[in-house]
Amino acid sequence: MADYYETLGVPRDATSEQIKKAYRKLARELHPDVAGEAGEERFKDVARAYEVLSNPEKRQQYDMGVDPTAPGGGAGGGFGAGFGFQDIFETFFGGGQTAQGPVPRARRGQDALVRMDVELAEAVFGTKRELQVDTAVVCSTCTGKGARPGTELRTCEVCHGRGHVQRVARSFLGQVMTTAPCSACGGYGTVIPEPCPDCAGEGRVRSRRTLTVNVPAGVDTGTRIKLTAQGEVGPGGGPAGDLYVEVREKPHETFVRRGDDLHCTLPVPMTAAALGTVLDLETLDGAQEIDLRPGTQPGQVVVLKGLGVGHLHTGGRGDLHVHVEVQVPSALDDEQAALLRQLAALRGEERPEPRLAAAHPGVFSRLRDKLSGR
Repeated sequence: MADYYETLGVPRDATSEQIKKAYRKLARELHPDVAGEAGEERFKDVARAYEVLSNPEKRQQYDMGVDPTAPGGGAGGGFGAGFGFQDIFETFFGGGQTAQGPVPRARRGQDALVRMDVELAEAVFGTKRELQVDTAVVCSTCTGKGARPGTELRTCEVCHGRGHVQRVARSFLGQVMTTAPCSACGGYGTVIPEPCPDCAGEGRVRSRRTLTVNVPAGVDTGTRIKLTAQGEVGPGGGPAGDLYVEVREKPHETFVRRGDDLHCTLPVPMTAAALGTVLDLETLDGAQEIDLRPGTQPGQVVVLKGLGVGHLHTGGRGDLHVHVEVQVPSALDDEQAALLRQLAALRGEERPEPRLAAAHPGVFSRLRDKLSGR
C-alpha cells in the first residue's frame, strides 16, 4: 500500500489545512499542462493521496491499514472518489475559500417590540419612564455556554469538530464529493454532554427586568424609540437584538392634538364676548391669560404661541389654538329678559329681517359635485 503521507510530503499527524496546502503546491508543479507527460503519473498519485487524506472517514480507514482507493474499496484511479471539483477550482483558478467551518453556537438575538402608553403632557415635554419587559437574557447558571457548571463542550466524534461531513455521490461525471452539515452536532462541531439544567443548553432564559426609557418631547402614536442591545439575547448567549418601544398617546379630556399644535374649546358667556374680558385658561404650562376683545365672535380662534407640543427632531414647540364658543343663555328671569329687550330696542333688533349670508365661493359647486357623485 502506497504511503500517501510520504507522497504529499506531510507528517502522519498533519492537519487538514497542511494536507490541502501540500496538495495544492504539488498539483501546480505536476499538472500535465505544466510538467508534461513526465509528471502525469506522479500527478495521479498526488491526487489519489489527497483524495484519501482529505476525507476524515477515508483517512481513518487508511490509518487502520485499509486503502479506500484499492479495487473493491469504493474508488477508482485518477480523479476518484473524494476529489471534489472545488479542489480543482481552488488549485488552478486561485480559489482560497475552504469548506465551511462549524456554525457558532452564539448568535445574535431577535429584535423585540413593546408598546407603552404616554399621557399628552409626557408627549409635550418629554419624560423618563420605567418599563418592565420580558425577554431572553444570558443564563446566569452556565453564563451562556449551555453546559452544566463543571462540564465542558465535547468535540463531535462524527465530524471531528468541523461541523460538516463529506459524502460521495455518483453522477455522470463519476463520483463527486458533497459537503453537508453534521447531523450529530447540528453543524456546531461540538456537543453538550450535560446540558445546563436551567436553560436546557440554550444559554439563555426568559426573565422580567425593568428598563428606563427616555421619552423625547414630540413623540406621537406610532413613534418607536430604539433601545440598542436591549432585545432578545441570542442562542448560546449571543449578543442581544434591539428593543423598540412603540408609543401610544392617551386621549386628553381637554386638549386635542393635531400634529404639534394643540386645540381646545373655551366657552364664553354672550355678554363677555360682546363686552370683552380677560380670562384665565389652565393649560399644560399652567394658567394663561386670554384677552378677549369686545365683539368676539363664535368660532373665533385665539392662538397662544409656543404652548403646543415639542418638535421631535428640530426643537421648539407648536402652538395652542383656543376656539371660542359663545354661550347663549337658555333660561332668563323677568329682569334679565327685560334688559335684553331694552338692548334689542336700542339696536333696532326687535324684529330683525332675515338675511342669508353670502356663501363661500365654491360651496355650492362642491355640494353639487358631491350629490352627483363626481
